[in-house]
Amino acid sequence: MYEEYLRALLAPLGVYRLDRDSLSGAELYALGRELDLAAHRLDEVEREGVTATAEDEGLRRREALFLRRPAAVTPEERRAAIAALLQIDGDSLTPEAIDRTIRGCGIRARAIELGGNRIRVVFPGVVGVPPEFEQIEKIVMDILPCHLGVEFYFRFLTWEECERAGYTWALVEEREYDWEGFQKAIPPEPEGELQP
Repeated sequence: MYEEYLRALLAPLGVYRLDRDSLSGAELYALGRELDLAAHRLDEVEREGVTATAEDEGLRRREALFLRRPAAVTPEERRAAIAALLQIDGDSLTPEAIDRTIRGCGIRARAIELGGNRIRVVFPGVVGVPPEFEQIEKIVMDILPCHLGVEFYFRFLTWEECERAGYTWALVEEREYDWEGFQKAIPPEPEGELQP
């Protein structure tokens, strides 16, 4: 790229031999190659220096600033998590801000205010305990202020749902459920019902 630019810039002077076999042409080629490498590195530094465009080193360096790495995986989710964590300040204690921060960290959860300085963290669309819960719990506890009581809500089958779905022990045995499988055999929820 820069080699061609330099050739085009110097050709009108008619002073230099610009073919690669000549001394001046070889110097021009080497200089152009180094300028290309420098331009590539500058593009990389510019990309990684901004959270919104960082893809690798910039994300790792920002994540290192936090006690725990966000639960996000893709570069887009990691950027959103870092942006959410950077927004935490003294005015971030509203339920909406806490909820936004938790979700921004790549945790597929919602925070619901229960009153009396208590928050319930729910996992919409997840039956049972999320597989990455140990990491999620640490991140949530780091985000939330210490004066808030935190309750984690895990979705399992209730007896009321068993009755409503018409489950019988014969049906449970027929489907060969073990206890864990039975706890997670939640029938589809009617719209607006069974919300935590």
